Amino acid sequence: MTDTTHLASRIEDRVTAAGWDALTEELDEHGNALTGRLLTPDECHRITALYDDHDRFRTTVDMARHRFGSGQYRYFTHDLPDVVEELREVFYRRLLPIARDWAAKLGQSAPWPDSLEEWVAMCHAAGQARSAQILLRYGPGDWNALHRDVFGDMLFPLQVVIGLDEPGADFTGGEFIMTEQRPRAQSRGSSTTIPQGHGLIFTTRDRPVASKRGWSTAPMRHGVSTVRSGRRHTLGLVFHDAA
Repeated sequence: MTDTTHLASRIEDRVTAAGWDALTEELDEHGNALTGRLLTPDECHRITALYDDHDRFRTTVDMARHRFGSGQYRYFTHDLPDVVEELREVFYRRLLPIARDWAAKLGQSAPWPDSLEEWVAMCHAAGQARSAQILLRYGPGDWNALHRDVFGDMLFPLQVVIGLDEPGADFTGGEFIMTEQRPRAQSRGSSTTIPQGHGLIFTTRDRPVASKRGWSTAPMRHGVSTVRSGRRHTLGLVFHDAA
C-alpha cells in the first residue's frame, strides 16, 4: 500500500507544496511538468467512482464516434465535486503568474484576472458557458488522438491532468504524449507516465521558446498512447469553459 501520511490535509496545502520554482522551470523548458502526489489512492478511487453517476455530467463523448481516438470521457456539470473545484481554484492561482509571463514574452494580451471566479464570468459573458472539467475512461486498445482543448476565444494557456489509477498495476500503456512544433525545425515529442494521484501540468495550445530574434510561439498538442491492458481513468482540469 502506498504511504500517503506525508500528504497535507488540505488540497491547497498539497498544491502549494508542489515545488513551484522547479515546476515553473520545467514548464518554461518543456511545456509540461509532473507534480508530486496531490491525491491519496482513496481520493482517486472516489473520483473514479463518480464516472457511473450520470447526474454528475452534462454530456458523454465517445471518442471513436467522433474520430478522436478510442475510449470515452464525460464533462462534469458546473456542480463540481468539492475536491475538483478546490484543485481547479488553487491551480489557477499558481499557474496565473506563468500564464502572464508567457503572454508578456510573446507580446500577447493577458486577460486573466486574479480570481478564477472572475475569469469564468468573463468566459460566460463571451458565450463560453459550459463546464469543461473532464473525467476520462480508457480500456484495452483505447487511445486519444493529438489535440488541443480550445473551446473558444477565451483561453487559459495551461491545464492539468491527474492520474487516478496506478500504472503497471491497474493498466499498462496509456502514456501521456505531447508534440511540439519547433520554429523552422521538425516536431519534438515527449511521453510521460502519470503516477496515481500525481498531476501533469501542460500547455493548452502553445508556449514561448527563445529564438535569435527574441521569443517565438511553439504550437503543442497532447494525447494518450494506446492502453495495452486494464482500465485508465484521469481527471482533466481546464481553466476556461466551453462554448
